[in-house]
Amino acid sequence: MLDSIKIKLQYWLPKLALTRLAGWGADKQAGWLTQLVVKGFARYYRVDMQEAQNPDLTSYATFNDFFVRPLRDGARPIVDGTHWLALPADGAISQLGPINDDQIFQAKGHYYSLEALLAGNYILAEPFRNGLFATTYLAPRDYHRVHMPCDGVLREMIYVPGDLFSVNPLTAANVPNLFARNERVICVFDTAIGPMVQILVGATIVGSIETVWAGTVTPPREGVIKRWTYPAEGTEGAIALEKGAEMGRFKLGSTVINLFTPGSVQFAPQLNNGTVTRMGEAFAEIPAASVAAETTQI
Repeated sequence: MLDSIKIKLQYWLPKLALTRLAGWGADKQAGWLTQLVVKGFARYYRVDMQEAQNPDLTSYATFNDFFVRPLRDGARPIVDGTHWLALPADGAISQLGPINDDQIFQAKGHYYSLEALLAGNYILAEPFRNGLFATTYLAPRDYHRVHMPCDGVLREMIYVPGDLFSVNPLTAANVPNLFARNERVICVFDTAIGPMVQILVGATIVGSIETVWAGTVTPPREGVIKRWTYPAEGTEGAIALEKGAEMGRFKLGSTVINLFTPGSVQFAPQLNNGTVTRMGEAFAEIPAASVAAETTQI
């Protein structure tokens, strides 16, 4: 009964207004009030501040400063070996597995289409048909910066306006097409294993989604799809990021979705639905045949 009420509230509440209010409040320097909120949040969610570069809760001028706090050096070692990809974020695996033609499993019998997730861009979707996907949910207590699974050169970024449903497991199990209907930032990279997509999904009270190359992508929320393209590898202005490098962050929220082409990777065997993730640990392995072919080309 309580779960049903929570889901209904997702439809009834003014999510955009609440998100704007939360974003405004989280960015305000409110002195003792900010400290009270930060301390209360850290206590309630049992945030491990010993991992933070700055563990002093009283030193954060705004809630957002606290929420996107960097980690201390060495807190998240990056998996060794060019044949291993690194997990992009702290959180938990919501779902992972094969893309069946263009269908991606959401939860509890719900599927959504690859093309819908990619804003109807069938050309972008085509290479990922029958590939692999992984959905990582970042809970409030988690580190909220998102990193690169492998070396990559940014090809394009697409901002897709949409709803702002919560992305917690309860909502994922009950709201159809959740990730294909929520606001999101799609980042497409060229990598040694072919194209790779990393999507930052917005949610209720996610005040901002940012990338390291563009800064704040949202807000403003203008209700239109926006697309940016970037120079190719080796040309002036190309944006190249190494494995483990920060690529974006959430100011409150949310979820990261990764897409891989067929045969490009195999997920690490320890990863299953519900597995707790730590950025930098083993995410996926490049098949031996692909590694050998790459070495031969070099």
